[in-house]
Parts: sequence; C-alpha cells; structure tokens
Amino acid sequence: MIPVYMINGFLESGKTEFISFTLSQPYFKTSGNTLLIVCEEGENSYDDKLLKKTKTIMEIIEDKESFTPEKLSWLERKHKAQRVIIEFNGMWNPKEIELPSSWEMEQQITIINGATFPMYYTNMKSLVAEQVRGSELIIFNRCDGIEDLASYKRNVKAVNAKAEVVFEGKDGEINQMFEEDLPYDLKSDELVLDNEGYGIWYIDSMDNMDRYIGKTVVFDAMAMKPKNFPDGVFVPGRMALTCCADDMAFIGYACKYEGADELKPQQWIRVKAVVKKEYFKDYKGEGPVLYAQSVTPTEKPKDDVITFGQQQ
Repeated sequence: MIPVYMINGFLESGKTEFISFTLSQPYFKTSGNTLLIVCEEGENSYDDKLLKKTKTIMEIIEDKESFTPEKLSWLERKHKAQRVIIEFNGMWNPKEIELPSSWEMEQQITIINGATFPMYYTNMKSLVAEQVRGSELIIFNRCDGIEDLASYKRNVKAVNAKAEVVFEGKDGEINQMFEEDLPYDLKSDELVLDNEGYGIWYIDSMDNMDRYIGKTVVFDAMAMKPKNFPDGVFVPGRMALTCCADDMAFIGYACKYEGADELKPQQWIRVKAVVKKEYFKDYKGEGPVLYAQSVTPTEKPKDDVITFGQQQ
C-alpha cells in the first residue's frame, strides 16, 4: 500500500509552508521518491532545491475532473513513488474524491488561517466541516491578536472530537488553558450546566479531563441505554447541532446509576453526578464516567437541541 498524507485547507491557509517544513524535517525522510500532488497554487511556491534534496516530484492537478484514481495511479507509476502528499484544493469536498485502491490514507491534516476562519465558518460551514471531519490534526496558524481561540476549538471539536487542535502565532505554538472562557467557575465543586455549559463541558472534558475529576455536575438530559451497555449504566446526554441541519449527534458520557434499567428511552431527567476518570470499554480507554447521586424526572427544555456555534 502507498501511504498518503492529505493536507486540507483553503487558499492561503499555509498548506505550502507546512508541507515544505515537513519535507525538510529529518523524521519525514524516506529512501524512495515522494509524489507531491498540488491541487491549487497560491502565492507561495515550493523550493526546487528542497524538492530535489528530498526526492520529491511535484505534479499539479488543478482540474477536479482530472483528479481520478486512474490519473493518480499513472503518476505514481511514472515517478516510482513510495509515498504521496496531496495539497488538496480547499474548495473541493473531500467526500467526493476517490483514491486508487492501492493507496492508504496515512494521515489527514487541516490547516486553517485563524484570521479568516470566522468568514469561512460563517459562509462555508459545511465545507469546513468536511475538511475537519477526517483530520487527525487541525492547525490554526496566524492566530496573533485573536482573543477568542476557545470558540475556534469548540467549533472544530464539535465536528471531530478526537482531532488534536493546535494554535500557532508568529513565535510558534500558542498554549492557552482557556479557563477564563468557560461559562462556569472551575473553582466550584458543583457545576450547574445550562445548554451552553453542557456543550462546552462535554468537549472540554475530552481534552482537560483532570479539571473535572471529583467535581459534581448538574444538568438536564435525555436518557439513552445502548444495547451493549452493562446493567446499571446509561448515557444522559443531549442532541447537538454540530454543523448543519443534517449533522445532528447525541453527546453524553457513560453514567453509573442503580436505577438505570428503569429509565425510559429518551426520558427527560435531571442528573446530579460526580465525575470520575476510569476505563470504559466503549471509550476504548480511560474517560469521564459519571456516578449519579440523583436522577429525577424533569420537563423537556424549550431549547432541547444544543448548537455549537461561534461565541461572540
């Protein structure tokens, strides 16, 4: 199988700079040829010396109709490529492309210009979501002077919760805890979560689980009991609109409760539970597990669907 590295992002997001930097790193060296397929040309270009030094052959395919498995296989054979890097066109939908059967996606990375992200997210939300959805790593660059990076992270995490999100400025990676952006006080032992609070708590718990271990959370939720769950365990959660009307998802964590098997599917309840960190089979590792102190029936809230959107 030929390993493929796909780099997503809109024009002028910094894809060329990222690929050039990666090619120059010792850890990315290979003994064979690398085929670099460029699907759109921006202001920056590749250094011919770097390409020659790294045994990288660049081919340009700017016409979507020419981006076919047959054409890609022919280029692979022509250059005897051992691996492939694709600088993908940001205006193409990744779902609509097909790679040769002998190619295997090794890694997908999305590069985002922090300065233009609000514009693209507002006007091309579905396309942004498709870029982000299959990516293992999402890099926001040019983030100097942007105050609300926390909302950027929440927006992409709502679509792809497992992706690693990195922020970069002119001086390198920007490390922020974003605690000041949380709609609740982490110093409190009990967190009462409204709609916004629940969505943020759910996503933040994935990346900063230690913040919540031992704390009590209180929230309204629907009861769900997956068939494969053990007795005494259910999922209290909410439906969330992560991108567009066709992109709804149920979000919640496993909750241990003696009366779990008596709850009706989709029954609205108010949960008060302590957050613990432990192994859970469906997580395929450790994660937040709730221990219910109380579960009481409640009314369906007026706004029963959580919307992950940019915070103003």
